[in-house]
This record gives sequence, structure tokens and C-alpha cells, in this order.
Amino acid sequence: MSCFRQLRKIQTHYFARVRRGTWPGPGGGPADGPKTRRYAPLGRGHYHPDMRIAILEDDPDQLALLQRWLAQDGHDVHGYKTGREAMMRATRESFDLFILDWQVPDVSGTEVLQWVRKNVSDSVPILFVTVRDSEQDIVFALESGADDYMIKPARQNELLARVHALLRRAYPREEDKLLSYPPFEIDTQRSEIRRGGSKVDLTPKEFDLAVVLFRNIGRLMSRGHLQEAIWGRSGDLATRTVDTHVSQVRKKLDLRVESGFRVVPVYNYGYRLEQCEPAAA
Repeated sequence: MSCFRQLRKIQTHYFARVRRGTWPGPGGGPADGPKTRRYAPLGRGHYHPDMRIAILEDDPDQLALLQRWLAQDGHDVHGYKTGREAMMRATRESFDLFILDWQVPDVSGTEVLQWVRKNVSDSVPILFVTVRDSEQDIVFALESGADDYMIKPARQNELLARVHALLRRAYPREEDKLLSYPPFEIDTQRSEIRRGGSKVDLTPKEFDLAVVLFRNIGRLMSRGHLQEAIWGRSGDLATRTVDTHVSQVRKKLDLRVESGFRVVPVYNYGYRLEQCEPAAA
């Protein structure tokens, strides 16, 4: 049997075990069951758990493997098998990171890359994971807007290290327990927000939502993104829950131009917290 066939046989056996959940987990023991949510909306420290990641990968075995690794690392992962599907979802949802394969049906990964840079964001981190290993391909992807490039077969620890590095650079998080956005001060240890020195009475979910919005000032976030960040991927959550909580946070914190911050709704998409100059007296 040729080396190629032996390798293919090993990969097929490995991916099958990944899908069944019988492959050993990171600690060497049995693989984990359903994802245990490790929610950390404040993103303390240098590690970025629970980020929202989109993967473009047409091979179901590869997609299952990447999803499993990233889910075990604490992230919310959305997989797409065609370029058009990934682009359609990116027009309706926001993501913290894109992982793209090059050779996929219909629209190639590089076309998706260029589309994201033109229509979605010029700063959201994008990682290529592909079999294409020529210097010309690597240079083309990076010069087209990719932030990093990995050649298959991907290795778990290396992939996660690259993901962590991209997220650290794109979304730096303050170590301080007291965050200042005058006139607001956020005490992450006590889960309190003060406006002009006075404590604002917020529910735990309202506090978490406010922190997510302030940590992403100027960034448009979809309803689905906010829902997963605060409530997780719950299928029984009412569709208006996010809107209701945003409305309460806006009202309780008095987020309007005169306060220096305002919440801007975007029809059929989500919300953006903007910092603005108070109106002249």
C-alpha cells in the first residue's frame, strides 16, 4: 500500500472517531461530551474564551474536527460548506474570527476573503487553513487581507495557538478590574456600573450586555452574536429578548448623545454602541 493510501486510511479512521466522539480529549482521556459552556463575557486576562468563529470548510470530516477543537476551547463555532453560504451568513451575523479553506465549491476562499474585507470588515481576523502550500499562494492570501496561513493537515495545539494570537491582537482586553468610559465606570469584580459616581441598578444579564457593548465600542454586533455572548446558543430564547435587554440598558444608563454614548440600532441586524461628542450647551 502506498504512503498516500496509508495516510488517507489513517485520516479516515481518525475523522470517523472524531465525529463519534470516541477520540481521546486533550488530556489523553475520553473525549468530552456535549460542549460545556465556559462563559466569560468580560474576557479577563489574555485568553479569549467564548468568541464567535465562522469556519468555511467543504470537507465534513475536516469541518467536524475544527469545530470540535474550537468548541472544546470554549468558542461558539459556526460551520459553512460553501462560499456563498458563508457570505450570506456574514451579511446577517457578526463574527470575531473567520477560518477559511481555499478550495471550496462555488466561491473560493480567497474570493470570500476579499468580499469580507470589502463588505464586512477590514479588521476582523481571518485565518486560512488549506492544503495549498506554495509560496505564491501564501503570499497571495496574505496580501489579499488574510492575517495568518496554515497548511493542512492542521495540528490542534498550533491551530489554537494561532487563533489565540489573532484574537489577542484584534481584541485587546484590559486587565484592570475597574474600567473607565467617562462618565461610566465598570467594576468587573463587583459587577457594578456607576454613572457619575452613582450606581446604576442592572440585572446580571443587563450588566453582561452593557460590558459587551462597551468592550466593542464602534463595532456593529448582530443580535445572534449578542445572544450567544450573553445567553449562549439557547434555542428556546425569545427572539425579542436581546432587543428588550438592549432597550433596558439604554434606558437605565441613559445612553444618548448628551451622555457621550448612544446605542444605534441597525434594521434586521443588530446594534452598535457609539461614542459621540455631547451636544454643545
